[in-house]
Amino acid sequence: MGSELRLSPRERAVLTAIVETYIATGEPVASHALARYFGNKDGMSSATIRNVMASLAEAGLLDQPHTSAGRIPTARAFRFYVEHLGGPGGPQVAILAPERLEQIEESFAGIGTSQQYLERTSHVLALISSGLGVALASTQELHTLEHIHFSRVVAGRVLAVVITKAGTVLDRVLMLDHDLTTTELETAARFLNENFHGWSIERIRVELARRIEADRSEYDRLMQSLEELYSKGALATESGTTPIIFVEGVANLLAGETDRERLRTMLHALEAKERLIELLNAYVDARQRTVRVVVGLEDAIPELRDFVLIGATARLEAENLGTVAVIGPTRIQYQETINAVSYIAQLSGRIFQPPQ
Repeated sequence: MGSELRLSPRERAVLTAIVETYIATGEPVASHALARYFGNKDGMSSATIRNVMASLAEAGLLDQPHTSAGRIPTARAFRFYVEHLGGPGGPQVAILAPERLEQIEESFAGIGTSQQYLERTSHVLALISSGLGVALASTQELHTLEHIHFSRVVAGRVLAVVITKAGTVLDRVLMLDHDLTTTELETAARFLNENFHGWSIERIRVELARRIEADRSEYDRLMQSLEELYSKGALATESGTTPIIFVEGVANLLAGETDRERLRTMLHALEAKERLIELLNAYVDARQRTVRVVVGLEDAIPELRDFVLIGATARLEAENLGTVAVIGPTRIQYQETINAVSYIAQLSGRIFQPPQ
């Protein structure tokens, strides 16, 4: 797309001016407005600007809506703009304005769990952008052990409470074939919490099965208790559970939409959270360390053809906490949104970093 396009410095300057003016006003940009923008410097007369605009239109970078004298950037123009934002190499993350930093820091004060962090993220990103704030918990984070507790209800029945690192509480009553005492339950819980804190549930199950088989003779009584609890589903998860996703800011998108039919289809697309999860998974790679900007989301959701996604992975060291993103119209404030998404994604590492 943009990387295959070769524009002269003058064409690039005019295209940048058109994109930034359109982002600011939402109105088609006319040559006389650009003449005022450039102030006749660098030989940018009205005639020169009209010629450059005609050339950009031929290259598929500008559209002329209806009979308007002005032009608007196409998706290809926005892609080119984003790819060259901040110079060679694509979008560069810059420092946020002090007031924006203060707003973000205050918004995340008192956060204690990654689930609270993701929920607050969707709110803050919607607040500071003109789009939808979205935060998706990673599958690993949803099913990573923070703490487990067993409570004896009656003979042969035990309440298992599993708290994940995402802050999700999974509880179920286990029907045991062999009754376990309160002491045996406490010993089993302590063993799991001390040995498997921070492990994924699936990894714990695999390791438990291995140890039960290998170490049965070494500490038989503990392993018998663990085998009974494990076999009855103490560490089971619902395989069909929908990942946790927080979405806020639909009103931001509705405010600038006047086409009622397009509004209806757009709302229908955004209401299906499963499709938003697929969208984030399709475009934001958990392994990448930089902000991803995608202009035109029609490959994943056709109704979002004129939208942009700006997303990043939130991490705690090597651990993936989830994806944070803004979905908005193509005339979003790119640089500020990129800066905010990057800052909030990195903020997770500071919030959850254990004290030294």
